[in-house]
Amino acid sequence: MAEEQTPNVETSEQDAPVVETTTNEAQSNPEQFLKDFNWHNYEEGIDPVADEKLDEFEKLVAENFVETLDDQVVEGTVVHITDRDAIIDINAKSEGVISLNEFRYNPNLAVGDKVEVLIDIREDATGQLVLSHRKARVIKAWDRVIAANETGEIVNGFVKCRTKGGMIVDVFGIEAFLPGSQIDVKPIRDYDQYVNKTMEFKVVKINHEFKNVVVSHKALIEADIEIQKKEIISQLEKGQVLEGVVKNITSYGVFMDLGGVDGLVHITDLSWSRISHPSEIVELDEKLNVVILDFDEDKSRIQLGLKQLTKHPWDALGEDVKVGDEVEGKVVVIADYGAFVEVAEGVEGLIHVSEMSWSTHLRSAQDFVNVGDVVKAQILTLDKEDRKMSLGIKQLKADPWTDITSKFPVGYKHTGIVRNFTNFGVFVEMEEGIDGLIYISDLSWTKKIKHPSEFCAVGDELEVIVLELDVEGRKLSLGHKQTTENPWDKYESEFGLNSKHSASIFEVVDKGATVQFNDDIVAFVPSRHMEKEDGSKLKKGEEAEFVIIEFNKEFKRVVASHTAVFKAEEVKNVKAAAKKAAKAASEAKTTLGDANSALQELKDKMNGKA
Repeated sequence: MAEEQTPNVETSEQDAPVVETTTNEAQSNPEQFLKDFNWHNYEEGIDPVADEKLDEFEKLVAENFVETLDDQVVEGTVVHITDRDAIIDINAKSEGVISLNEFRYNPNLAVGDKVEVLIDIREDATGQLVLSHRKARVIKAWDRVIAANETGEIVNGFVKCRTKGGMIVDVFGIEAFLPGSQIDVKPIRDYDQYVNKTMEFKVVKINHEFKNVVVSHKALIEADIEIQKKEIISQLEKGQVLEGVVKNITSYGVFMDLGGVDGLVHITDLSWSRISHPSEIVELDEKLNVVILDFDEDKSRIQLGLKQLTKHPWDALGEDVKVGDEVEGKVVVIADYGAFVEVAEGVEGLIHVSEMSWSTHLRSAQDFVNVGDVVKAQILTLDKEDRKMSLGIKQLKADPWTDITSKFPVGYKHTGIVRNFTNFGVFVEMEEGIDGLIYISDLSWTKKIKHPSEFCAVGDELEVIVLELDVEGRKLSLGHKQTTENPWDKYESEFGLNSKHSASIFEVVDKGATVQFNDDIVAFVPSRHMEKEDGSKLKKGEEAEFVIIEFNKEFKRVVASHTAVFKAEEVKNVKAAAKKAAKAASEAKTTLGDANSALQELKDKMNGKA
């Protein structure tokens, strides 16, 4: 095919001028020539070109057309705009097309504008070069963001919206994250005030793997503040009074902005009075005068005070305040040993728990007062130099022991409340300030009690009788069992010696067993007294008859015997036989020998030989 074309080119006199003209045009204006060159005619063989001219043509193409490499951003010119697309000339073999959707941020796009583009598709179905302006912007934006991060360049960004923990900012077309802590040097409570605003930022972090960018506005402010801070801290002195703004409130204190440098007012330096939280004294953004208490060598930590600007309340306490005066105050702190009462701002007194009640039985302070209560008290001690004051509540009431002999004489019955236990007894409150003790032995006539908690509980009402009264020692001895008759007086006759009673073996114990005759009487049966008439021994649950062989009312001791039941009957029979024999001897006038014989028989019988 090439052999057929060559003769045509060499022998056609008409075509020779065309080729020569084309070559001259290409040399004089290569860009215009390349633009006007009819590739279709050339490919169809309509415009034949010599091989050496084609080589020259390819050279011109290489010199004047850009190489459309992947991921390479080039600058193009808008040459035409349709309803849907923009036609871009990037000086390539053909013009490219970009959807107008990619220029929504620039509604004023016009022919002749320079734009950055990226080759998206080298040729579509129609052979058209497809470009992307959006991708080019992203690539360029990342390059600019990375450069800004490396150089510390300040960039402009548009705050688009709020998000969890911060804001989303558009920087060079890339969505960056602005943490809430990086918006300003002071805590931000209203994020919405920054939405739809353009601000300056510094790129502080880039995650290339996840394509994340973090920016900061606070970093720019801190740079300016650092200059101010050096100037301020160079002039700091202890005792200096400065004006500041409440920047942040925490549970332990208040941070103050002193105009570029921060200081802390500890909660104990806010007020001479006790407070639970700094918010009781100050509010956010409030302007206050504070005094410099201390700062470290580097002057990076500044300790401030607010209460120090006023006179100490103890110094302002009037001279007319003295021991014995009645004062009123609010309970601010409660401890196990007492309660602190604020009688004036910053002036506190301690009411010890022993001064809250006339009772000698101490309780917790919480049993008498609560935090926030307003109470009246009497000043017991006052030391203005050491700033200490002790108070008492009970002193405002009459001492209940003053007329104790008339209120609770010996033998007086009363119902009290169980307040506490000891190993040896129970404390019973007769009335406010008067407690009495019931010894464990005076709780019950019949029960053997090891600890008072077996008999009653704290808070129970208990009927008592006054047994002893010691006014000087403020001691009251009480009894509970004495409020009822002693059942052992009745049992003494009912369960007297040699009296017989039927019962069953309740429990077999060491050296014997126990027998329960009623709710109160539990008798002990020694092992040798458990033997039955046939020689065997009683067992648990076995019912039998018993004889009382010991009864001690004082020690509540009862001893019983089953063996004595049938042995006592045997002795009785022997005595009757002896009496009968003696009578028979007298009536028959028996000889002395017969009588002796009868007596010997009786003796043998008693000894168990007969």
